[in-house]
Amino acid sequence: MHPNRRLNVLSQQLLPSAADSVQRVLGHGASSEVQPQDQLGLQATSAQLGYSPTFPQCTTAANFPPAAHDALEMDGLLTPQERAIRLRVRTYMEREVAPVIAGFWERAEFPHKLVPSFAALDLAGGNIKGYGCPGLGIVANAMAVIEIARVDASMSTFLLVHSYLAMLTIELLGSEQQKQELLHGMGKLNLVGCWALTEPSNGSDASSLTTTATKVPGGWLLDGQKRWIGNGTFADITVVWARSSESGQVNAFIVRKGTPGFKATKIENKIALRCVQNADMVFERCFVPDSARLPGVNSFKDTNKVLAISRIMVAWQPVGLAMGVYDVCARYVKQREQFGSPLGGFQLVQERLVRMLGNVQAMFLMALQLSKLYEAGSMSHEQASLVKSWNTLRGREVVALGREVLGGNGILTDFNVAKAFCDLEAFYTYEGTYDVNALVAGRGATGVAAIKSPSAGKAKRAQ
Repeated sequence: MHPNRRLNVLSQQLLPSAADSVQRVLGHGASSEVQPQDQLGLQATSAQLGYSPTFPQCTTAANFPPAAHDALEMDGLLTPQERAIRLRVRTYMEREVAPVIAGFWERAEFPHKLVPSFAALDLAGGNIKGYGCPGLGIVANAMAVIEIARVDASMSTFLLVHSYLAMLTIELLGSEQQKQELLHGMGKLNLVGCWALTEPSNGSDASSLTTTATKVPGGWLLDGQKRWIGNGTFADITVVWARSSESGQVNAFIVRKGTPGFKATKIENKIALRCVQNADMVFERCFVPDSARLPGVNSFKDTNKVLAISRIMVAWQPVGLAMGVYDVCARYVKQREQFGSPLGGFQLVQERLVRMLGNVQAMFLMALQLSKLYEAGSMSHEQASLVKSWNTLRGREVVALGREVLGGNGILTDFNVAKAFCDLEAFYTYEGTYDVNALVAGRGATGVAAIKSPSAGKAKRAQ
């Protein structure tokens, strides 16, 4: 038999179909009526790329591996609905996204061609009830987020910004007219949203924002700059946070694409989340009507009503990314041989895999408990910061170990780990850096605030 034909036969033996993956994760109690392809309405059009032409011994991430990360059977902690959503999203990501996403990542392009099929998953505005949105619980939403991040972190960030920042702000703080006008279209991804808070001079210190809103007859003039705005180059709807030039009160406004005085420019040369189109935004006497102001915003503290949920989702993102890295490595070490034996038979490789697997289990459980606390109405900022900081730190370790396990192939996007290695760096920093979140969690642990404003420090030194 020709060597290439032998490899193709081996790939069919080693790589179960997406439907087989669904049945495996559902377990023996799964209904025989589950038909992932019928439920999704998907056609198996994704190319089965099989073995890498540059490294024919091992299967690339374009043909994503079956899930191998649930060592403690944590799917049993989920409801049937949560498991079903997880499997539905997993099937879509493995079939439609995995075969093509590395190319978009390398070109730093957003995969616009995937948006129609992605919209059919009905995930946008996931926790919003009404307005054509799914109205799912926090854990169900989180299961969608981790399955997206497992294959590609950028697409999970696209959903997070659109759903858990832009849409959620409108739902929680907008007028009924704004909700009716925007949420239906955003829920179908006919309109894409972004959320503009961070500024060039204010990252962790976001409350010091300097973008101004000046009241004029019939509306407001916005002036200032924003930075790192995900989806910013192509979003139809931008939620902009600005400070009243008269009262100093922080307000939020809806700015539509193409509004005169508003310009968004792509941030180039990123090494992480390369598919996410982050933008620098400039507002120069940008007029928005009174109807564009969100009436529920009266101070900067109102951002916390939105960020409470987005922080949970950001704590879940590294869980999904780490799962994907482990799954790729678990398959790789069975296929890759050195010194006449599979890598999986070497002691040091097994030790690295076990550390990765243990981290994945712990990260999942931490994020799950945080979600349960939120649903019970008892989650604190300190708890959210603890889980976000810890999960991104442990996620960093998982991707670094995965890079070691794959050796030289760990720097190729072919095998997903290099892409995940870079993407994790963004998770480590955004929605509160590791250090800031650690200090917020430290305040909860000690009762002493280590983060002090400059004015407080000056006052104390003056005493």
